[in-house]
Amino acid sequence: MELVSLGYVGVRTRQPEAWGTLATRLLGMQAIDRGGPVTAFRMDDRFQRLVVLDEPGSALAFLGWEARDAQAMARLAARLEAAGIAVHRGTGSLAAERHVAGLIRFQDPAGNWLEVFHGPAAADRPFVPGRPISGFRTGPLGMGHAVLQVEQVEALLPFYRDLLGFRVSDYGLQPYPLYFFHLAGGRHHSFAMVGSGRHGFHHLMVELGSLDDVGQGYDLAGLEEGRLAYTLGRHTNDYMTSFYANTPSGFFVEYGWGGLVLDPSAWTPHMTVDGPSLWGHERLHLPPEPRARLREMRLAAAARGVRAPVECAWLARQPRQTPP
Repeated sequence: MELVSLGYVGVRTRQPEAWGTLATRLLGMQAIDRGGPVTAFRMDDRFQRLVVLDEPGSALAFLGWEARDAQAMARLAARLEAAGIAVHRGTGSLAAERHVAGLIRFQDPAGNWLEVFHGPAAADRPFVPGRPISGFRTGPLGMGHAVLQVEQVEALLPFYRDLLGFRVSDYGLQPYPLYFFHLAGGRHHSFAMVGSGRHGFHHLMVELGSLDDVGQGYDLAGLEEGRLAYTLGRHTNDYMTSFYANTPSGFFVEYGWGGLVLDPSAWTPHMTVDGPSLWGHERLHLPPEPRARLREMRLAAAARGVRAPVECAWLARQPRQTPP
């Protein structure tokens, strides 16, 4: 597996100030003064994790995936080119802008720009959060996870699974197709696709070191009119306890704690039947009918006594070593 984790995310917006408020005062990221039309935010010892571009449109600009090393990136580039995918080698100036040793760029079949990089540089100063938090759970797990809305999951499966080497963690077919993928870093999913029939970025997830970070963030989000998109809840597959916030770019940020870490060498993909959430996660942004359908799935799971394993709360607090 050439890819380790989600390294960084770039978004477009005409509201960079609103993004700065969200990223620092709610999420707890650290703003970096880059100058010009680019604002960057730190989450850990990396130079940047979130890149906000002051450009027309409100959308995902790029997803940056970390490769094990230069050789792994080269193997992936060769495989993509053999499959007819146009691969662009990043210039030295672009690598410097991303604070990496090297990178390639290409598009998935739906037109989303992806970057694969190696050799991320460490910042020369400690991370200083934008509000008091215990910190983000990153390291070998990466920045978090990214989820795309797609017209048909099956049309993109060969690209992400077979060409890029993303491995299926689990999938569900109700109330819509959902596929979750892990990489070498071990986060339950670094990437997912929602077969909603639409095209676009659904959400970015960042994970905190403490459940209290999430609870305090939930209180802060509740003070802002229209900020909450999903109420506090827990997912069925990765056991993440989280809420979702609306962003200035029209997608969501999931703010969570307690996500499952798996062993990629021993994991067996499987189908889930209990819907996306065990409890909570009331979709405040949805119309009444689909919102009620998801609620009924949660209530049905509760009636059957579906629970997350007790040991997950303990495992969420344990450090994870870098994979070999």
